[in-house]
Amino acid sequence: MKFPSIKALTEGFKNTIKLYPLEVVFALMGTIAATINVELDNIKPVAESWCMRIIMTANLGLLLSLAVTLFTRSRQISAGKANLFRLGAILIAACCCLLINPYYRQSDYIRFLLLSLSFHLLVAYAAFTVKGNIQGFWQFNKTLFLRILTSALYSAVLFVGLAAAMGALNFLFNFKFESDAFLILWIWIVGMFNTLFFLAGVPVDTAALDQDDSYPKGLKIFTQYVLVPLATVYVLILLAYEAKILLQWSLPKGYVSNIILGYAVFGILSLLLVYPIREREENKWLKTYAKSFYFLMLPLLGLLFVAVGTRVFKYGVTEERYFLIVLAVWLLFISVYFLLFKKQNIKVIPGSLSVLTLLSVYGPQSAFSVSQYSQTRILVNIFKKHGAFQNGKLQPITAKIDSVAGDEAVRKIEYLVSEHDLTSLQPYLKQDLQAVSDSISKKEKHDYYLSRYILKRRKTDWAIQHLGLSSYTNLYFDKPTTTNYYYTFTPDDQVFDIKGFDYIVPKLEADSATVKDHNLTFKRNVRQNGRIMELLIDGELYSFNIETIAKTLIETELDQNAGHNNIRKVKDEMVLTKAGKKFYVKLFIKSISFSVNKKAIDGDITVEGNYLIKELR
Repeated sequence: MKFPSIKALTEGFKNTIKLYPLEVVFALMGTIAATINVELDNIKPVAESWCMRIIMTANLGLLLSLAVTLFTRSRQISAGKANLFRLGAILIAACCCLLINPYYRQSDYIRFLLLSLSFHLLVAYAAFTVKGNIQGFWQFNKTLFLRILTSALYSAVLFVGLAAAMGALNFLFNFKFESDAFLILWIWIVGMFNTLFFLAGVPVDTAALDQDDSYPKGLKIFTQYVLVPLATVYVLILLAYEAKILLQWSLPKGYVSNIILGYAVFGILSLLLVYPIREREENKWLKTYAKSFYFLMLPLLGLLFVAVGTRVFKYGVTEERYFLIVLAVWLLFISVYFLLFKKQNIKVIPGSLSVLTLLSVYGPQSAFSVSQYSQTRILVNIFKKHGAFQNGKLQPITAKIDSVAGDEAVRKIEYLVSEHDLTSLQPYLKQDLQAVSDSISKKEKHDYYLSRYILKRRKTDWAIQHLGLSSYTNLYFDKPTTTNYYYTFTPDDQVFDIKGFDYIVPKLEADSATVKDHNLTFKRNVRQNGRIMELLIDGELYSFNIETIAKTLIETELDQNAGHNNIRKVKDEMVLTKAGKKFYVKLFIKSISFSVNKKAIDGDITVEGNYLIKELR
């Protein structure tokens, strides 16, 4: 492979920016947002949440604008109308930014992945929406596939080279490039260099590709000796397993779904890769393989429907089961299509899959609406069965119910709050859950949010306690009544005045050996799980009660900092002193960490700090 020169790369990048200005803007926007997110380093959850949303928006906007460019260029649409299409892409990306908020709804990560997949598939056929052009469609996607691999290789080589150079500067010239600098370097290489390099290789004249009959020999070798054997191994295993469960008359295991999908992926990919050469005399076996592949898919899809259906009837629909059902239906459609129709159009594969993917994101038919409805229905039925459902609302369960039903109800609540937020229960509770959610999310007098994990846990705990289910198993978290929270307190200023002191000794966690240094003999020790810290200087013991300061912090800080695990304190409140006959010792605490259960210290106390020692003359 011949690597291009710097001049060629520069000229190529200039031309790419002219051809794809909006795509480059989206790439730059996402790269800047990712850089800011690294710099924030888990200190501002709201800002980081917006950075993540902008990164997602940039990804979707880039894909959508590229699809628009390919479509308008292939249809030779005028510049004015093309700009209207681009404006539409910008508006759709902006709507996605406002709608997708993974900080509150974990399911929004899946929504983003689905939209991204759908837009990737849209790019695959956007330039080939007219009838025919199958050869050009294949050549176009082959070029994109190879360009992705080449871009990844160049980006990896560039990163390794520059990272090594930064490491050399650290080692030879005492530069201070830390881990975040390397991460930011990777972000800019992937976000800008990789994107520009890929766009530079996107075919401009897509119509001419229909006359291109070239075929990389490596693809045939890869398909014939890697993908086809893998697909064969999968189908033999699956057919043997299907025979086994028929003989034993037992239900299939859930894991079989993954194996069937693996077979489908390897099989369809192998058929797509050899599509242009399937009619050649030396490749007649490909037609036989294609027919046998789709024919064997039919009994396997029956097995897949049984495996998924069994779990749906038992546990209800979740997003994962919804996707399995949709994929099974799609694979059935593709199999029947390629078995019955002689004139086969491979554009059907990305086209139909992109539409199905898009339909599963929003709307009453979406994965999330169907899953939420299914899990809510199971929860409501549990409450109805135990007389805790009146006038269409869930009532707190006061009577004792069996542990199986209680645990099941808790799991449904956990799922709904985790995936769809607390407000998903609004139709079944009298309380204004948006107000409840806001009160949990924000401190009374301060305008910042809890960490995402703590926020989710607090909302789940509220719902479980409100509905009288506190005594039942909490799947994702500890039970609300016994939850441990881990806190770290640090001074607001890490600079300490050492004027007037003679020695500084770092605090150690474990017992240390007796050390003689600067005519001073000392030993550091920690007792009672970190509650007592001791410093022995020339036989004189100085003991510091760390538990006292920890209890004070619990009493004065936890209520004011509800949900915040990293709390800043005034520096003077993080200091302990002891005076002896020979020395005056000051312990400066740089950080103190411990778990809290019901406002009591639970477990070890971890302290980082330094002893400052002054000789009393």
